[in-house]
Amino acid sequence: MRYIKFPAFVLMAALMASGCNTNKNDDSAKLAELEQKLARLEAAQPIPTNVQSVDVADPSTLGQFQFGEIEYDFGTIDEGKVIEHIFKFTNSGQSPLVISNVTASCGCTSPDWSKTPVKPGDEGFVKVVFNSTAKPGAQAPTVTIQANTSPNVTRLRLKGNVNPKNAASASAGQFGPVKK
Repeated sequence: MRYIKFPAFVLMAALMASGCNTNKNDDSAKLAELEQKLARLEAAQPIPTNVQSVDVADPSTLGQFQFGEIEYDFGTIDEGKVIEHIFKFTNSGQSPLVISNVTASCGCTSPDWSKTPVKPGDEGFVKVVFNSTAKPGAQAPTVTIQANTSPNVTRLRLKGNVNPKNAASASAGQFGPVKK
């Protein structure tokens, strides 16, 4: 009985040790993979039961986003700082572009956007505000835009690193009174 338990213990310890060696640099790859899965799920949404017929819209007749950038790197900031970035776009489609909703990936991010239809050739905006309070470390908040475009979902992303508020005192060793 003792002989059987020992190899199982060794095997469990080896598995646990190898599981702890994850590479933190794959975060971007994992995020991209999750975003792709989410896009596939959104594209595979069932047709509502109250719809009598569904005609596929010709994408060339819809509004179309043309962003100068879809990702903004805010670099390294100190915790508590608020980052605000405006993503500007042009409607390069043939119909007025209507943004029906914009949602943020977390409560630390709040969006604002062009509320009126953006005519073909005109410009619109999506403003993203990120509050770094209580958000130390690598950050990549996203906003999801739903509009009359093809595809109907577009994502914008901020990314950067937030230095912890107490980083200076922690590095100086000031954790409180020193006992002698």
